[in-house]
Amino acid sequence: MSSEATIYCGYHQDKHGMTQLGRIVLDAWLFRFIPESEDCSGWDLGRMQQLMDRCEKEWDRYGNLPSRLPGELLKRHAEIYERAMTLARTRGWNPELGEDD
Repeated sequence: MSSEATIYCGYHQDKHGMTQLGRIVLDAWLFRFIPESEDCSGWDLGRMQQLMDRCEKEWDRYGNLPSRLPGELLKRHAEIYERAMTLARTRGWNPELGEDD
């Protein structure tokens, strides 16, 4: 694809990482669909959609609630998201604001 808008910049280049695409990467790390060394840089949106579909299917098993994750996954979720939120805040992310704010 030639349009930059159809290629994901990657989690590490994402404006703060807590975007919709950034969260797909975080969840894919959580469920070990991709290694944490892969940040999906250069992936087209179709490939990101496939990854999102896998993540959503896995989340469905747990009612889409972190509190329903089994022990090891719950621990991984807390670790991954804590790191992500800390990094996002250093990049100006405010959880009180909407994604476009």
